[in-house]
Amino acid sequence: MEPSDYIRVLRKNWLVIVLLTLIGLGVATGYTLTRTPLYESTSTVFVSTQGGSTAAELQQGSSFTQARINTYVGLATTPAVLDRVIAEMGLATTADRLAQVVSASAALNSTLITITATDPDPSTAANIANAVAASLSATVPQLEPSTANGVSPVRLSRVRDAQPSTTPSSPNVTVNLVLGTIFGLAAGAVTAVVRTRLDNRVRNPREAEQITGAPGMGSIAYDAKAKDRPLIVHADPLSPRAESFRALRTNLQFLDMGGRSSFVVTSSMPSEGKSTTTINLAVALADAGKRVALIDTDLRKPKVAEYLSIEGGAGLTDVLIGRASLDDVMLPWGGRTLWVLPAGKIPPNPSELLGSDQMNSLLSSLEREFDVVLCDAPPLLPVTDAAILSRATSGALMVVSAGRTTRHQLTLATAALNTVGSKLAGFVMTMVPTRGPDAYYAGYGYGYGYRETVDEVETATAAEHIEGLLSPIDNGRSRSARSRRRDSTRSKRRE
Repeated sequence: MEPSDYIRVLRKNWLVIVLLTLIGLGVATGYTLTRTPLYESTSTVFVSTQGGSTAAELQQGSSFTQARINTYVGLATTPAVLDRVIAEMGLATTADRLAQVVSASAALNSTLITITATDPDPSTAANIANAVAASLSATVPQLEPSTANGVSPVRLSRVRDAQPSTTPSSPNVTVNLVLGTIFGLAAGAVTAVVRTRLDNRVRNPREAEQITGAPGMGSIAYDAKAKDRPLIVHADPLSPRAESFRALRTNLQFLDMGGRSSFVVTSSMPSEGKSTTTINLAVALADAGKRVALIDTDLRKPKVAEYLSIEGGAGLTDVLIGRASLDDVMLPWGGRTLWVLPAGKIPPNPSELLGSDQMNSLLSSLEREFDVVLCDAPPLLPVTDAAILSRATSGALMVVSAGRTTRHQLTLATAALNTVGSKLAGFVMTMVPTRGPDAYYAGYGYGYGYRETVDEVETATAAEHIEGLLSPIDNGRSRSARSRRRDSTRSKRRE
């Protein structure tokens, strides 16, 4: 993943991260508030040796106490010391339980023993610490072997009495809240990364290009009103979505398909915007002066006639079975150089008809008559119609719905085309979000409100510039060619 991908993951999952951070903070707060405050008090005992008048004797006594200091530390929490404390203070507990709230320690090379007691009552904690220090001071001389004069060589003196604490030692509110926040934040980040790893949907052109191995031809912005106005290029030609179809048109014109110009527009699964993309692309090409043939080759659920509001009772099926001629069922549309061939009646054998010699001959004749031939085909995964039909055309255009098509579906759809030896000319991303972390549109302020990707803007600008330079030559050729085709068509119709 690139740094930009991590930023996108954080932006996309910020709500989850914030929620888990607040949960961690809430759990830490609840834990802290439900704990009983505990207070600590500390008493200090000094260990020394008695007797010794020379420096050697004093040194020997100091070494003896340091060697025995760890023994005295361990002795502080034994019943020999704590039973006396329980008896003196009248505590309703046992030596083992009292040992859990009492601790003793000594620094290295030191003869000072620090005794700490913990209790919900600060005064009780101080009294226990002092009582343990006094009991230890009295017990050690009794246990150590006495000298010849009957006096113990070790003496313990309490040098600092424990005082009631004013602030609790536990729970530590600041530490608990910081730890809760850190754990919640870490849990949120881990959840965001796991969600991203488990998400197998294609969300940007880079992922689609890696799977298909084909170039991206364009990106169609998401429009919540797409169902109400599917023909956006015709209904609202100045909208951002209409401009994205013009960018797609420009990129398509510069595809090198070996001199052919027939394309099958398909997708992995239904409802990815395949039909609306085909129709709007056809309208955009016709607006650029191209003679376009739009064929509804979806002989299972045809949509072209419905979207264009034309009669679809007779069409491609009738032509393929010889019931009608092409001139009878192919209709001009929109006052443009756009001719539409509806699907006609739904046959019982769509795959066989689309793979027949009649279909190949029809496409060949349309390629000679028109500049561009677009075939709206069914999705690749449910049926094999598009894969069969793609062999008779110059290539296929794969429609990929951003955030809806999965990587597995796109991989299988690409494999279906490769299996039959078809060429995937490119892919078109549809339903691309214009806002949020998955958006990759950048607005530019010409007053139109257009929103395109930066790459599309640069590509479209360069392509339009080249097209403008070539238009004087191409227009003359295309006009003469169109005139010859038009005269030929008219003479055939008269016959």
